[in-house]
Amino acid sequence: MADDLSAVFAQPFAEQLAYFSQKLALPSEHWDDLIAAGHDRGFIVAGAMKENLVADLKAAIQTAIDEGKTIQWFRDEFENIVQKRGWTGWLGEDSTGGTAWRTRIIYTTNLRTSYSAGRYAQMTDPEVLASRPYWRYVHRSREHPRLSHKAWHNTVLPAQDPWFNTHFTPNGFGCKCLIEAINEREMKRMGKAQPDTAPDDGTYQHVVKRTGEVVTLPVGIQYGWDYAPGQSVAEDIRRMAR
Repeated sequence: MADDLSAVFAQPFAEQLAYFSQKLALPSEHWDDLIAAGHDRGFIVAGAMKENLVADLKAAIQTAIDEGKTIQWFRDEFENIVQKRGWTGWLGEDSTGGTAWRTRIIYTTNLRTSYSAGRYAQMTDPEVLASRPYWRYVHRSREHPRLSHKAWHNTVLPAQDPWFNTHFTPNGFGCKCLIEAINEREMKRMGKAQPDTAPDDGTYQHVVKRTGEVVTLPVGIQYGWDYAPGQSVAEDIRRMAR
């Protein structure tokens, strides 16, 4: 995979595997038929309405996570699945660039969220919290960075700070940011005598085009991403990973 998380994605860990494996494959018409923490329990691909089609796509992503498969491998599998199940009319089908975009979104979104959910389960383990009680926001995008995410780089807060309920990464499609658990010594090496104050960037209103619903979100957080992946299932994931 051609980004700076390729090495990470190639090294799956127990909590990441457990998080994705417990998801149910669900037919859906729209990408936001599941929203926020709903993704902790369900796997969807917008427009994939047949159960066997969604199951095959989930299985392909599961293999990509389990075995550290590349995006090109997933693209080949995607093409095979689409042909096998006779799926037509999906967004991106009409061009090579569209297909590349669609497969990248499916692949990277699921690998990044499963990675973050697995790390959330690890970092909220009571023993880990006792030894590494602070979380650091790490901005990683090199090209076309989101300025709000860049401004949050190196923000250190107590792990229990409510800010992470909406700002735990990723914070939007394509977001490469991470959250890192650190101890007091590491915080002080950053030149911080104590944790920071949680950023307050205000809110904005997003209008859901197909429904007209108005949703209030923190500035810098894309619609549908104002949650902490894995938070709602963290205990289950730790138990499954043992």
